[in-house]
Formats: sequence, structure tokens, C-alpha cells
Amino acid sequence: MKTELSTMILARIRDIPDYPQPGVLFKDITPLLDDPVAFAAVVDELAGLHQVDKIVGIEARGFILAAPVAYRAAAGFVPVRKKGKLPAATLEASYDLEYGSATIEVHADAFQPGDRVLIVDDVLATGGTAEATVELVSRAGAEVVGVAVLMELAFLKGRERLTGVDTHALVIV
Repeated sequence: MKTELSTMILARIRDIPDYPQPGVLFKDITPLLDDPVAFAAVVDELAGLHQVDKIVGIEARGFILAAPVAYRAAAGFVPVRKKGKLPAATLEASYDLEYGSATIEVHADAFQPGDRVLIVDDVLATGGTAEATVELVSRAGAEVVGVAVLMELAFLKGRERLTGVDTHALVIV
């Protein structure tokens, strides 16, 4: 079911064929970010999903959405980054990609026990990064109340890896 918000989002996502490699249709969100009305509508919608203590943003495009969502929700912002990018003691989780594996980290002291956390990213694709982030937040002693994304690529079935986690996509393609 298309809503006014999903129609606005879809009109501002540009398809780039064969990027970053042949056969991939890249969903470019920069036109949406360039539109202050659409960007604000996305931030407001994501910020209103749950009452939370922290918003987690997944590197790198997830930071673009998660930081203003945290501000709007009056919550703290916590970055989840690729291995080796955070300066203090970290927890890490590894996951498989289509062409190998990756490891992400979060600061070990990023959460207080019982913090309610919303994980925000731009796209839910295969679900590996989101699943690893849920694991990290849980291991740190916080409660994941949901995963929220701008766009879900349903044909990649990433939602299946987030069983038991409230998963919300503003648009599903």
C-alpha cells in the first residue's frame, strides 16, 4: 500500500545501473537527502516509531539518517562501524556478505543496561549487517526495540534474518 510518504520517497530515489559493479541496480538516496521537505518527513517518521534511549546508525549511510533521527527523538546516537574505526574498547560481530565477510564494532560502553534501542539504516538488503547489529546491541546489555530502514529490497529477503525483531521499512521495493 503506497502512502503519501512512500510516494514522496520513491520519487526521490534514483536508480544507477551497474554500480558499484555490473548487474547491480544501486538505489541512490542523495536526491531525497537534497530535498529538505522529504528528508524532514523521513526523519520525523523514523523518530516517531518508538520511545527509545538510543538510536544506532550503521556505517555509513545509516549515519546520515540515524543522527537526525536521534536528535528529533531526544535520544543518544551510537555509531556501529567497520572494524578498526572506533577508538575505545569495542564489541564486534562478523557476518557473511555476497562476496566474503565483514566485521562491525560498537563501543563496549555505548549502552546502559536496559537501554531501549532503535537501529536505523538506509537499506535492508540481505539482512546480514542488521542481524549482526542486533546481536551487538543485545550483547552490550541493551534492548533492541526495532530496526527501521528507509528502503527494504524485499527480493533479497533480509527481513527473514530478523525474526522476532520489529522491522519497519518506509518503502519496500
